[in-house]
This record gives sequence, structure tokens and C-alpha cells, in this order.
Amino acid sequence: MQILLATGNPHKLDEVREILSPQGIEILGLDSLETIPPEPVEDATTFEGNARLKAVGYARATQRRCLADDSGLAVDALDGAPGVHSARYAGLGSTRDERDSANNAKLIKALTEVPHDLRTARFVCCMCVADPDGTIIAESRGTFEGTITTTARGANGFGYDPLLELEDGRTSAELDAHEKNQRSHRAHATLALAHTLQTLSM
Repeated sequence: MQILLATGNPHKLDEVREILSPQGIEILGLDSLETIPPEPVEDATTFEGNARLKAVGYARATQRRCLADDSGLAVDALDGAPGVHSARYAGLGSTRDERDSANNAKLIKALTEVPHDLRTARFVCCMCVADPDGTIIAESRGTFEGTITTTARGANGFGYDPLLELEDGRTSAELDAHEKNQRSHRAHATLALAHTLQTLSM
């Protein structure tokens, strides 16, 4: 089975490929297209809603079976923020690294007065697969629980990975790629999706 992953994030592409390739599912990136269609407007209020908008929009525009995800960080002390605004929590930046740095700095500042035991949070990933006619054929959701640290740690991963501390004391950015792909929110969502897709292909 061949599926187009609707993302411009190379880290996501690598993670999803590593999980789905052993399942016999080939994942193509947007760079495989001769012309990349405009990204659909993500104006839904939930991760699920934005994943559906992207999957359906890209599937119709490319006439390919398409997988899209929406993911982010939900912090309990901030009533679920940054949530669907995770990628641009601190505003737009000229590069992904600049956005990540600004987002992390804003989050640390927002939690300055919050004690450690109330800094619970989780990464959330919602995935959706749509066919070229816009029919949604599969959806999944995964989470990755932890606590927000006061300082960033770790050189692996991206986004808020250096700030989400896990039960074992390491941050998500201190996991190697193989371990992260077994434990992360995206891993859980992707594996659940793989099961559904394999059922459909039988």
C-alpha cells in the first residue's frame, strides 16, 4: 500500500516511515510530487478536526490516498494550551529552529509560578487517512504523557521535545530515535492506524 504523507516536516516523515515500512506501507513525502498543492487552512478547534481538513484537502488535490496528522502539546495548568496552536505558540519565525526556540521560551515563562506537580502535560497526535474522493477511511489518536521541565534538555527530536520530562527522568529529546518511535504519541497513533489500514487491505 502506498500513502502520501501531507507534511513538510522531515522529522515526521522519518518517524512515520520507520513505523509503517515494516508493516508493508510505503510512505511518500510531498517532495515526491511534481507540484505541491497549497496547504489547506487549519482552522479547526481540535487536533482531530485539523487532521481531517489536511487529509481530505491533500487527497482531493493530489488524487492520492493521503495521511495527515495534527499534533501538539497540551498543558493541564494552561487549560490545554498551546494545543492546536502549538507550532505557532510564540508567533511566526523565519525558520523551524527559531520557532521552536521561541515556543519553548514562551512556555517556560508561562509556567514560571507553577509547581512541578502541577506541570503535567502530554503530546497529542491525531491522524487521518482519506481517499482521493475525500472519504475518510481511518483515524487514530495517540498521547505521550509527562511533565514540563524548567530548562530544555536533549538534542534529539524537535518542537517541545526538550521540555517534556517522562516518568524515567529523561526528556523526549533525550530518547534515541528507535525508543521514541516505540513510545511517542505519534508512534501510538501510527501503530493504531497501521492496524486499521492492514484490515482494509485484506
